[in-house]
Amino acid sequence: MGHIDPHLPYASQRSPVFARNIVSTSQPLAAQAGLQMLARGGSAVDAIIATAATLTVVEPCSNGLGSDAFALVWDGGKLHGLNASGRSPAAWTPKYFEKYSGKMPERGVDAITVPGCISAWKMLHDKWGKLPFADILEPAIRYARDGYLVTPTIAKLWAQSVDELQTYPGWKDGFMPNGRAPKAGELFRYPDQARTLELIGKTGGEAYYRGELAEKIAAWIKQNGGVMDVSDLAAHEANWVEPIHMDYKGYRLHEIPPSGQGIGALISLGILGYLNPGQFACDSADHVHMQIEAMKLAFADMYQYAADPAAMKVTPAQMLDSAYLQERSRLIDMTRAKDPGHGDLPRGGTVYLTAADSSGMMVSFIQSNFKGFGSGVVVPGTGISLQNRGWGFKLVKGHANEVGPRKRPFHTIIPGFITKDGKPAMSFGVMGGSMQAQGHSQMVLRAADYGQNPQAMADGPRWRVDDGLKVGLEHSFPAEVVEDLRKRGHQITVTDRGSTDYGRAQIIQKLDDGYCAGSEPRCDGQAVGF
Repeated sequence: MGHIDPHLPYASQRSPVFARNIVSTSQPLAAQAGLQMLARGGSAVDAIIATAATLTVVEPCSNGLGSDAFALVWDGGKLHGLNASGRSPAAWTPKYFEKYSGKMPERGVDAITVPGCISAWKMLHDKWGKLPFADILEPAIRYARDGYLVTPTIAKLWAQSVDELQTYPGWKDGFMPNGRAPKAGELFRYPDQARTLELIGKTGGEAYYRGELAEKIAAWIKQNGGVMDVSDLAAHEANWVEPIHMDYKGYRLHEIPPSGQGIGALISLGILGYLNPGQFACDSADHVHMQIEAMKLAFADMYQYAADPAAMKVTPAQMLDSAYLQERSRLIDMTRAKDPGHGDLPRGGTVYLTAADSSGMMVSFIQSNFKGFGSGVVVPGTGISLQNRGWGFKLVKGHANEVGPRKRPFHTIIPGFITKDGKPAMSFGVMGGSMQAQGHSQMVLRAADYGQNPQAMADGPRWRVDDGLKVGLEHSFPAEVVEDLRKRGHQITVTDRGSTDYGRAQIIQKLDDGYCAGSEPRCDGQAVGF
């Protein structure tokens, strides 16, 4: 791809960034930390780890040292997938959760599965790192020890968490200096987290899963009524996985297979491939309606069948069967909204970051504590805020995603990667709960049907399927589009400017002699390069 359409059709605050080495993520200090590694001769993987570690410090409402992670890595000739999500404690039986009356707890110690992001950093570094592992964590350690100025989006999300989380174990002590959330522009330090990052760097993460940190994590969870044990942490294993894909108009979207929701984006694209949304004007009512209806069908199957692959009763191939998706596409009525159920298959608050280097390596990476600040549980003296991924399980007997021991829950976080004619085209992601599969699908259409550049793709207005006929639309959609969709039966909520409910996109596109990157205008992020 030798050139790019520079047109910016939306009210963008940014221009695309062109460079031969590049990093894009949701917080400027983190993006620059990654760029420092590239400037030192590090690989795109070194840049990703530095960026990811720094994000645990400077964007704590979205991720932390108790996160899970996933990655897609183009090594210059092949795409590799990494699932570094953690499994449930061995004591998590359905009987253990009977006290919760049919619904998994959203916060607290019984929402915490084993965190996997530290294992992701180490596994990626072992395979492709060039710089010493401990050195890559230096920017994160410095910001935790010496402090950083809190950015506006982070300050807003932080403040929104105070009322709910200040009573959870360790959270107030860690994240409410002076008895409140820090404001935009205020300095925040977290020396405990700096010491933990130093220990992770020194031991290559070993202390986290089989040492001092593992003991502290397990002891704090048990002290507060949970059942995670040091043996659960020691048993953690991240896995290399074969990415799954779907073709759309010459582009191939690659996703991590379940337990993640990437398959939802693939199902949606597979359905749309039979309907040609590109026949309509971009962002028109017809264009949006068709995508919404396809995503509803995708979600209905995804939520029914996707789970820990060891527990799934169907295969991803069955869910992506072409004849089945064509049959599902016939259910879409262009005149009215529907609330579909799952089909009968043929038998047989997250951070996103991406980096690319001049050697051709491209990395798509995502890590998350899930709902803002995760479980709300922070291990004293460590700065480790723990995720609440257990919330992704169901307490429905016999369901593929029913809670059980040493099992991965259904995951929302997904990195995306696009190839064209077997060559890398784009590394991207749209972080944000159930918005992620929806955002991936929307981005592919913007690239394949309308040739938009990465910044235009990030700037464009987004829609979000919520529940049933409920749909969210960004304020930037024209009033006539909103009214047209309402007439078709969509129950529309239009959100105000500044909403973070539609995800945060970071995109790097491959060019013949370098890259073009776009960064989300709805947050503090940045694309940087040289």
